[in-house]
Amino acid sequence: MTPDASAAPAAPAPSGPTAGRIAAQARHGGGPLLRILPAGSYSGLAHRLVERTALVYSRAWLVLVSGVFEPLFYLLAFQVGFSSLIDGVTGPDGRPMTYVAFVAPALLVSSAMNGAVYETLSIFYKLRFDRLYDMMLATPMGALDVAIGEISWAVLRSGLYATAFLGVMAAMGLATSPWALMLIPTALLIATAFAALGMVCATLLRSSSQFDYIHVVVMPMFLFSTTFYPMSVSPPVLRFLVELSPLYHGIELARGFSVGALDPSMIGHACYLAALAAVGLYGASRRIGKLLLS
Repeated sequence: MTPDASAAPAAPAPSGPTAGRIAAQARHGGGPLLRILPAGSYSGLAHRLVERTALVYSRAWLVLVSGVFEPLFYLLAFQVGFSSLIDGVTGPDGRPMTYVAFVAPALLVSSAMNGAVYETLSIFYKLRFDRLYDMMLATPMGALDVAIGEISWAVLRSGLYATAFLGVMAAMGLATSPWALMLIPTALLIATAFAALGMVCATLLRSSSQFDYIHVVVMPMFLFSTTFYPMSVSPPVLRFLVELSPLYHGIELARGFSVGALDPSMIGHACYLAALAAVGLYGASRRIGKLLLS
């Protein structure tokens, strides 16, 4: 029997690192994210990237811990200066609280945001100049591994800042409720969201001069997301924009936990941040794959 000449030849089976990634992804199951990402995006080796980054920072630990001090200086300035000028504000539980106690949880999550954003922006140099990810993707690691690894490190760094900040808050008598311990998970959640979005932005930048665009977004977000004043004093037009800010949702969570004022709306704030983190993780892994594997 003569074979059909029109039949297309079978595509060659994947080999090398790609085959290893596909096999590893199959072993790890078919979670929602893995189902919509290309085969071979994940191999379960993201922790190797975290270990590498930790080794790098072990030789430059001053760079790592320097981010702890800026929010602490803010907090001390408010304690020494503003606390004597402002009588107090209404807290999330409806009771009056000192101004520094009102600002402190917001500064904690803001430090987590800054740590996550600026850590993931360093990905620009790894991507454009060091060509680090080209070498990583020549191993069984996939694009999702790279995204998870970089985001995980940024979250760990932000968690360090948040833990140190909470310790200072407790020493100053600004964290009296047992629920204040939830400030750490809150900081990790907001760090995950901002790290994922920051990684997407880093893959879109063409030159280091475009970092200014990130600053233009981050600085107003820090100033206007109810960091220094309650939402009630904002004009109606600004309120709508503020409610879109991820930092606002993190601040609302942090303020509620800081005084033990739990509210059903906190579930919505947490879900908003989790959704942004998932979208950012998906976008970052797709961008890494498109830039380096296409």
